[in-house]
Amino acid sequence: MSEKQVYRLQGLSCTNCAATFEKNVRKLEDIEDVELNFSAAKLTVHGNTTIEELEQAGAFDHIKVYPEKEQKPQIPFYQKRENQLTALSLLFVLIGYVFFFQLGESFWLTIATFTLAIAIGGYDLIKSGLQNLVKFQFDMKTLMTIAVIGAAIIGEWAEAAVVVFLFALSEAVESYSMDKARNSIQSLLELAPNRATIKRGNEWMEVDIEDVVIGDTMVVKPGEKVAMDGEVIEGLSSVNQAAITGESVAVEKTVGSNVFAGSFNEEGAMVVRVTKFSDDTTIAKIIHLVEEAQAEKAPSQQFVDRFAKYYTPFIMILAVLVMVIPPLFFNLSWESWIYNGLAVLVVGCPCALVISTPVAIVTAIGNAARNGVLIKGGAYLEELAQVDAIAFDKTGTLTIGKPVVTDITALKGTEEEVLKIAGALESYSEHPIARAIMKRTQSITLPEAEQFQSYTGKGVEASIRGTRYKLGNQKLFAGFRLPDVSGLETKTILYVGTNDEIIGYIAVADQPRNNVVDQINRLYQQGIKHAIMLTGDHHSVAKNIAKALDLSEVKADLFPEEKLTTIKELKNKYGNVVMVGDGVNDAPALAEANVGIAMGGAGTDVAIETADVALMGDDLAKIPDTIQLSKKTLRIIKENIFLALGLKVIALLLVIPGWLTLWLAIFADMGATLIVVLNALRLMQKNMV
Repeated sequence: MSEKQVYRLQGLSCTNCAATFEKNVRKLEDIEDVELNFSAAKLTVHGNTTIEELEQAGAFDHIKVYPEKEQKPQIPFYQKRENQLTALSLLFVLIGYVFFFQLGESFWLTIATFTLAIAIGGYDLIKSGLQNLVKFQFDMKTLMTIAVIGAAIIGEWAEAAVVVFLFALSEAVESYSMDKARNSIQSLLELAPNRATIKRGNEWMEVDIEDVVIGDTMVVKPGEKVAMDGEVIEGLSSVNQAAITGESVAVEKTVGSNVFAGSFNEEGAMVVRVTKFSDDTTIAKIIHLVEEAQAEKAPSQQFVDRFAKYYTPFIMILAVLVMVIPPLFFNLSWESWIYNGLAVLVVGCPCALVISTPVAIVTAIGNAARNGVLIKGGAYLEELAQVDAIAFDKTGTLTIGKPVVTDITALKGTEEEVLKIAGALESYSEHPIARAIMKRTQSITLPEAEQFQSYTGKGVEASIRGTRYKLGNQKLFAGFRLPDVSGLETKTILYVGTNDEIIGYIAVADQPRNNVVDQINRLYQQGIKHAIMLTGDHHSVAKNIAKALDLSEVKADLFPEEKLTTIKELKNKYGNVVMVGDGVNDAPALAEANVGIAMGGAGTDVAIETADVALMGDDLAKIPDTIQLSKKTLRIIKENIFLALGLKVIALLLVIPGWLTLWLAIFADMGATLIVVLNALRLMQKNMV
């Protein structure tokens, strides 16, 4: 298998440049495959190559290449070579206009100064444009090159210089905005330390995190960041893990608690057993998956890409028609209509349109990640904006998932005897309700249960002291006369009995999460009409819980596999359905829904891998927050596409009365780019909404 190398890129500012760079890398010797993630400025190469060869492939756009593990240097905006050349070009444009007004537009000094402005600001542009023209590859640089050269040929030196400067300025703005958007997730890379204090033998020493292995013992002192994922084996502390889960309040960590790389230890010292390699930590997975998500094209971006494919040839044909038809058929001036045709080429540059969607998607997904919400791609971000119904698993989602025994009733014998039999029957089970019963029996000596048998979705059965006992819901006791359980409608009832009679029952209740009702109401306010609870509980119990939580509908008595069928039915009935679950037992239903949201993904690999969206913490408020973010993102994308196309249509209409000038054309294009970029960067607000 070929060697895989991953690099970070600097100077990758436009999608066309990225495509050209990828094509050049593929042509290198010993390269088998190339994956270029434009949104994350990340290059994955399968094969043998060097950084020098890669930079040579990107020399046309001055792309710099760095190993993935190496910290990419942050070059200030004013120190970048292309920005300095843009500023120098502006200086010569201004000097040129001084000569223009003092000496005239045809004076050699005026022309020479404007030519210098074109050469300095447009060298890279014209070089790439001419190379593309020779290869019959028509992109925005090709259009601009034809327009600039054409303007110079017909003597419009001043406008050619202004066009070059404004295009360079537009490229600088685009580059700055993409860097800003990328840094929204790249900043996560700096959260986890590069070194950890590890015990080797009898000594503590600092080592690179790449050299730490699973099972190593790590110490985390107060005021330090946790370097690796692990389990606390000694110590007590409060840890701020906002970078992972989005929780603003520090979480108490004791022996047995999990800690995550990148979280901040506030108080006590902790000794931690490392449980994951550096590349597998939760923060590393978040970064990797978010970068992959940013590269996934949303439906709106796919539309823009398809549109741009036909848009550029259309603009070129339109420009030729504008240059030729009026002089040929209406005997109008060749010079003025060639000029108008060149203006059409400039205004038709698809720069703003191409960047309108990706900059919004990248910014939104990065913002969500910083707030503890992992969205797997732009498609899911858009789907969330159009949700019609949302289905919740009950246990561990709407509730905290830790039920407690609230009532014990004996119909025969004593309550302690009923509890002993229940404890013996549940001693073999790991179900949450079983753990609640076992917790209640901690101080009681339990009899031994033999010949244990489990009935999925019903209960358990075993022999105790020669008698066959059962523990379960009403399905397990079908045909029995069930006792009256008035007043316990919101709780789960487990009946205890033999093959002949029921000897008692136990009421178990799970506690709803904080502010569940408030968050459900927020979803209704966002236009979601149907909030449904899916549960294996008896219908009467589930109905009362759903009523208390202000849910619109409940689907009860469901076996795990029936949740999948229920999601299919909800999709047929309501349309776009979101499923919220724990990411493990609900995996089939999460996969079937239009968007699957897993709760509490931090530390749960299955949740992160299977769901379309993972809430790294257990905060239900993140669901309406994320839906609000998705609606805002979709609105901004639509605004951007409308603005990018609208400004161009208006500018093109100015050709008819002859009002469209070259400088106005490029100003319209640059203005559209600047507007869509600034509009998209509104999504960087920390509160996500």
